[in-house]
Formats: sequence, structure tokens, C-alpha cells
Amino acid sequence: MNDNEGTIPQQIAAGDIYPALEKGTIDAVEFVGPYDDEKLGFYKVAKYYYFPGWWEGGAMLHMIVNDEKWAALPKQYQAILNQAGSAAGAWMLEKYDSVNPAALKRLIAGGAELRAFPPAVMEASYKATQDHLNELAEKSPLFKRTKDSHDAYMKELMFYTQIAENYYDNFLLGKMRKG
Repeated sequence: MNDNEGTIPQQIAAGDIYPALEKGTIDAVEFVGPYDDEKLGFYKVAKYYYFPGWWEGGAMLHMIVNDEKWAALPKQYQAILNQAGSAAGAWMLEKYDSVNPAALKRLIAGGAELRAFPPAVMEASYKATQDHLNELAEKSPLFKRTKDSHDAYMKELMFYTQIAENYYDNFLLGKMRKG
């Protein structure tokens, strides 16, 4: 791929990705994360392992239920489904938080070269995403309300995160690097 071509996304079944990489039918892959990438053996045929996954800021599960059907459920069943959804989401995050670090180390030990996306790629990706979301918001009042609510929430969250979470994380990372 040269700079003028861009990319052409392909949807390929998980079991077909490895052979497609091996044959050169595709140049790169985005799947889930280190644990799943390791199970599929991508590091054996893809030399570089890029981060961060800006397009997938965090893993989550979804349960979608028709409003009328939901309203018809007894309140106790609604509560059970809400709790089950929360438990499944927490379990999934905890699972990947516990298995991804060791898997990433094994990928690197297996020959994958860890590389950060350059700032220019991050900026272009962010801009393309925002442009797309803004186009969708222009076409759909519901999407616009949802996006506006999300953006306001993220602004508040990032204000807090940069003070509390990031400062603490950077402090701990500095301590770990020093031994």
C-alpha cells in the first residue's frame, strides 16, 4: 500500500485471517487484543503490533431489547436482566485485564515488534472519526442528541481522569520503570 491508496477494510472470518495474512491477501489485521491475537497466531505472520486501539477505547458488551417487550416484563425480570448484563460486562473486562498483559509479553517474546501509532496517524484517525460522527449527527436528530450527550460526558470525565487517574498511573509507571 502506498500513501495515495489508503485502505480497504475487509470483513473476514476469524479463522481465515491468519491464512490471508500469510498469503499477503491482507496487509494488516485488527481483532480484539493481545490474548485473542495470540490464540489466533497473528504474531507469527504479522511482524508489528501497533497500539493504541484508538477505534476501540474500551471493551463493552451490549444487550438490546425492544422497548415494548422491555416494558411488558415484570420489574423483577428487568432488574435481573440489568444485573446479569452488569455482571457479564464486569466479568469480561476483568478477564481481559488479567489475561492481556501476559499475552502481550508472549507476543513480544514470540517476535512481534511493539510500535505506537505515530501522532500524525492518531490525529488523522481522530479527525476522520469526528468528521464521520458529525456527518451522522447532521442526518439524524437522535444521533446528534446522543453524540452531544456523550461529548459533554466525555469532557467532564476527561477533566477528572487527567487529574486523578492519569497522574496516579504515570506516577506508578515511573516507579515501576525505576525498579
